[in-house]
Amino acid sequence: MKYFWIALGGALGALARYGLGEWVQHRWPMRFPLGTFLINLSGCLLIGFIVTVLDARLPGPSALRYAVPIGFIGAYSTFSTYELETYRAVHGGWFLIAAAYVFSSVILGLGFVWLGTHVGHLVAGE
Repeated sequence: MKYFWIALGGALGALARYGLGEWVQHRWPMRFPLGTFLINLSGCLLIGFIVTVLDARLPGPSALRYAVPIGFIGAYSTFSTYELETYRAVHGGWFLIAAAYVFSSVILGLGFVWLGTHVGHLVAGE
């Protein structure tokens, strides 16, 4: 049943991400990816709030725990999950792990985008 709640939350989160991104882009067109930026920040706010409340009020597995932070917020903004994991590492005193996670995610992430783009061009015959 947990997969149902994750899928339902994920579908709603993906739709919310698309809708908000489109709305922001049409309202304030610019080169800066404002829609994605606002989605990532609001996702960070939401995941921090929701996980804290769920941990305090509903410890253990529940439909809300699957549907909201994993499904909805996960599809809405994976950046928020990355930031929550970084926060937990810092809060736990694992500063080196947090720094390695941030640095490697940014640098390797850019590298993998470059690699994927390069391979995509090769496959497309460009």
